[in-house]
Amino acid sequence: MLHELLLALKGHCGGLFKEHTNEGIMLVPNLPFMHTSEMTVMNQLCKLGTYYKDFREFINHFGSGLLANQPQDTEDLYGLYIKCLCQGLDNVLQDYRDALLDIEKQVLHDAHMPVSQIACQLQDFHLLFPILASTIDQVVSHKAHGCYILDILYKNSMFGMPVVRNALNRILFVCHGLLFKQLSSWMLHGMTSDPYNEFFVQLKNKIKEAPASQTTEDDEEELGIMGLTGRQLQKINLNSEKEEPSIDTGQYSIAADLLPSYIPIRVANKILFVGESVQMFERDKHKMKSSVQGTIMSTREEEFALDLHELSKLPEFNSVSFETIIDKIRAHAAEYLWVLVVEESGLRGQLKIMKDFFLLGRGELYLAFIDQAQHLLRSPAVTTTEHDVNRAFQHAARNVLIDNDDLLHRIHLIVPLSSNNNKKNKSNATESDIETGWNALGLTYSVQWPLHIFFTNSILDKYNRVFRFLLAVRRTQQDLQHCWSIQMNNKAAFVSPTASTTWQLRTHMAFLVDNLQYYLQVDVIESQYKILLDKINSTKDFEAAKLAHEHFLSSLLAQSFVHMKTVFACLHEILDQCTQFCQLLVAAENPMNETDLQLLQNIKLNFQRHSSLLFRILSGVRNQTTRSHLAQLLLRLDFNKFYTNTGGQLGSS
Repeated sequence: MLHELLLALKGHCGGLFKEHTNEGIMLVPNLPFMHTSEMTVMNQLCKLGTYYKDFREFINHFGSGLLANQPQDTEDLYGLYIKCLCQGLDNVLQDYRDALLDIEKQVLHDAHMPVSQIACQLQDFHLLFPILASTIDQVVSHKAHGCYILDILYKNSMFGMPVVRNALNRILFVCHGLLFKQLSSWMLHGMTSDPYNEFFVQLKNKIKEAPASQTTEDDEEELGIMGLTGRQLQKINLNSEKEEPSIDTGQYSIAADLLPSYIPIRVANKILFVGESVQMFERDKHKMKSSVQGTIMSTREEEFALDLHELSKLPEFNSVSFETIIDKIRAHAAEYLWVLVVEESGLRGQLKIMKDFFLLGRGELYLAFIDQAQHLLRSPAVTTTEHDVNRAFQHAARNVLIDNDDLLHRIHLIVPLSSNNNKKNKSNATESDIETGWNALGLTYSVQWPLHIFFTNSILDKYNRVFRFLLAVRRTQQDLQHCWSIQMNNKAAFVSPTASTTWQLRTHMAFLVDNLQYYLQVDVIESQYKILLDKINSTKDFEAAKLAHEHFLSSLLAQSFVHMKTVFACLHEILDQCTQFCQLLVAAENPMNETDLQLLQNIKLNFQRHSSLLFRILSGVRNQTTRSHLAQLLLRLDFNKFYTNTGGQLGSS
């Protein structure tokens, strides 16, 4: 009977032990030769047999067979991590089988061994098996896939009982072996090695495809992936992964549903950064015009591979050691990229180019360009406008002795056609309401490798937003200077009271625009540019340099009021009124007729109203430390308290 009990403990039924649908394996009831208490102990032992039988069925279903024969478009579990789970679970069950073997040896020596002794020797499994069953139920019910399985195992391993914790950590140990192989492949070679989309670093919008049928040798390779080295892992043929993403396009991202909760998102982003950096360099290093040889990790690949291997051998996952090693690898990649981008590719010179062209550092260039393109961009853009504007830009560059043809070919002005400027709108709108070519003008720049990982498309978009505003201010300033030239060349015509008002209005407009221009170029751009260069020179970390550059752009957008809708709209209205004034002064007869005088009066009132609004906004935040740049602009405009004395209005008599 004890032998039949041992068979029942391994999930096999017989004459005395039967399996019931809802209750599992149980002793046949009402046996006349057994005491009730002994039957109770045996039924409790049979629960272990039921658990073991369920575990074996789970392992046989998900842990054996060809992965290629498991369709990925079904709701069934599949992948390498579920196989690792089955392998770890089988390792834990080996302790149970060893215990049954010891009991069988004892039974062979003592045929009258009491059942209570068997129950005592298997007591730990009464604690362990229900937790294992609950863990597996969570995996099945949640349809856990890939690294999400690690998260379920880790959370359940937080159980206080040592026997439970140790068993789940042993299963995690097997699964972590696969995780560390994937980490080594991704961080050291830029390969995901993830044919079943289980790693938490995933391609964005990746299409899942069921792999083609594989041979038995392929399946043996899948099952043997735990034993592969980092270099051997590169040889796995990933048919489903054909794209070649780069670090600047952001095609890879962190899959939140696959990221284990015990790996912080900051660590996951470091892993993502390192892998994308290695991948970008491996794919495009032939574009380099330098003596750099090997890969990003070539000098320390063995060291990092050994670190990850040693970490994978720890019986429990150590989050502190894990993050320390990830930081170590990230620091090496960041320093390598810093040398590549800053030293080899001349980042400082590139920043100077961005400052000269996007931030109007070459003022003489845009002075010449505005003169040549004024007649092209004063009206709404047509199909030929963009071509003509670029010719004017190239001509202006030649006039100011910019003879770098390679640089000029990488700079291109864009003038998109506006769908809003149709005939109906033109007939019902004033000239200021219609979007002119100046309003649509933008600047594009072709960034050479590897600087494209620093000047991404989103970064260039931010530069363009600042460029449009700076150009609007510079163009307005130039128009006002042209009006001053007209007035000075014909002083005799500007001696009447009406002309005196025109002189004063132009002077106030020029005062505001000149100080705004000085504030933008000196207080904002030059100061922030110096801060940026100091930070880049003080670090050898690519990410730190990139973060400093992003802060530089954020400061430009904030301090040039592009992000402050109220101030930005007010300044644009002021610039628009200045432009209308200049157009009126150039086109109007002298002396002005009644229509022109009325238009001049409207421009004057609008300018006074918006200059007053600007003064109130700036005065209202002068004491806020978070908006100290507004106080700086107010200091430029009101350095002698003239703005204050006029009640915050400019242009008044």
